[in-house]
Amino acid sequence: MRSGPRNLITDVPGLRVGNAQHGGLKSGVTVLTADAPFVASCHVMGGAPGSRETDLLAPENSVEDVDALVLSGGSAFGLDAASGVTAALRAAGRGFEARGFRVPIVPAAILFDLANGGDKDWGKSPYTMLGAEAFENAGDDFALGTAGAGTGATVSGLKGGLGSASFITEAGHTVGALVAANALGQVTVGQSRHFWAAPFEQDDEFGGAGPSAETGVLGLPTAKPEPGSNTTIAIVATDAALSKAQAKRMAVAAHDGIARACVPAHTPWDGDLVFAVSTGSRPLTDPVLDPAMLGHAAALCLARAMARGVFHATPDPKDTFPTWADRFGSS
Repeated sequence: MRSGPRNLITDVPGLRVGNAQHGGLKSGVTVLTADAPFVASCHVMGGAPGSRETDLLAPENSVEDVDALVLSGGSAFGLDAASGVTAALRAAGRGFEARGFRVPIVPAAILFDLANGGDKDWGKSPYTMLGAEAFENAGDDFALGTAGAGTGATVSGLKGGLGSASFITEAGHTVGALVAANALGQVTVGQSRHFWAAPFEQDDEFGGAGPSAETGVLGLPTAKPEPGSNTTIAIVATDAALSKAQAKRMAVAAHDGIARACVPAHTPWDGDLVFAVSTGSRPLTDPVLDPAMLGHAAALCLARAMARGVFHATPDPKDTFPTWADRFGSS
């Protein structure tokens, strides 16, 4: 497998991503959308999730396609971001048709970034506006690190961030991942600069430090965990034609990427959630082997994306943790 031309989830043809953030708030929103509805499902492995409209993504439920997916900071307040996206889609005439009405379908997931040093003393929720802004900003290219839903993210001992990566499989399908890394666990090994995801790195995409010699060291949280204060939220996507059930299996497999990039993962204090998307533009060549390889590729992309999000984080005077570059050097 090789990385796509952008090494972003938007290497999947037809997908667009937009970010919006507020520096004083130290929080933001990321939106994934496309010109046409797409198949989506999701899977949760963390013990403290926060989400909207994820039940309809179960394979047995009626609506097959969605219009956008939202990743947001702000804990439960961040779910308002989906309302901003829904309004923008409605204005564009998008949505599921129900008795003559168009109802945009916009599932969302949130992470906890309330205690990161930003000003959270708002009156009217800022997330509705940030959601609409992120939707309007959607395009092929977007910023990583301290951007969008990753603006206020943290991981154990370091600033987190928004990451993305892609692969093109041997069968010719494109797979991509997008993640807001805000985990309780460590993404680096012990006290070293080496990422747990290092064995999967492509072309020095997160510094080229390579694997750590401390491969047996457990990555334990550097501070006492507080319930509800973390969560890694992600989207994996492909142009392969998948059913909603097959998309869910890809989401399940992609969670391995979080576990490969972060130790420990899926704790009771994380709300780890992965959406899976299929644009359906490229048929499966092998209905047995292809779905397995797509899940494998999605997990590898997600591991790489988590490391890239942390690697690209930039500092702010109010940060509670240093960036990877500040702690270990930019090279």
